[in-house]
Amino acid sequence: MLKMRPNCESCDADIAADATDAFICSFECTFCIDCAKSRFNGVCPNCGGELLRRPARPEALLDKYPASSSRVVKQHK
Repeated sequence: MLKMRPNCESCDADIAADATDAFICSFECTFCIDCAKSRFNGVCPNCGGELLRRPARPEALLDKYPASSSRVVKQHK
């Protein structure tokens, strides 16, 4: 099950669990659409993997399977 991180790890923008504009790599590094596309050109700056649109968790399941509240922020060149 995806952790559904609550923020872009580059610019720290908030990203809701049901957002359709969040991007992740296979390691669940999470980025907003601006950083994923404009800054990193669809490539994860941590692992070099492809950044793809993160699936949104259905609202009906958020109570049973809540999104993570742990924020991750890293310095990226």
